[in-house]
Order: sequence, then structure tokens, then C-alpha cells
Amino acid sequence: MAEMSETELLLKGYGLTTAEMFYHLPDYPHVLNSFVWQDYDLAPDHPRLFRFIEFWQKEIEGPLHSVRFTHRKLIAPGEWRNVTGEFILH
Repeated sequence: MAEMSETELLLKGYGLTTAEMFYHLPDYPHVLNSFVWQDYDLAPDHPRLFRFIEFWQKEIEGPLHSVRFTHRKLIAPGEWRNVTGEFILH
């Protein structure tokens, strides 16, 4: 199956999810570092975000301290309209 465009994702109800992950550095466990992740995801379940967190826990050495995220639905099906023409005044 082909990847959907951003517009197709937005029209299917996806929104932009931004997560900031704080994690301990492997060599310096008392030092926290941060990582920002963004992807289009479905609220309220956020399957892509939780899949990424599971990947992090399995594959990345720095253990997670905390994750905070926000979700913004940028467009809804009722807000989008196809414009087929343009009128220029003046």
C-alpha cells in the first residue's frame, strides 16, 4: 500500500502529534536529555506515538524518564473545500 499524502491523512482525521521525550543518558544516568518527535497520528489512541515509544524502550539504550505530547487536528473534512477557480480584483 502506498503512503498517503499529508492532505489525505488530514482528511481522514489524522492530526499532528508532537512529543517531547526526556531520557537518561546511558553513560551519565543523572543527566536528562530531550528528543522531539512529530508525526501524523489519530487521537485519542495515538497508535504511532505508542509504537515509537515501544521501539524506544526495546532498541535505544537511554531509558525514558517522561514523555509529554500534544495533538493538533489541523484540518477537518468540513473545513476543506476544493477551489477550481480564482477571481482577481483590481
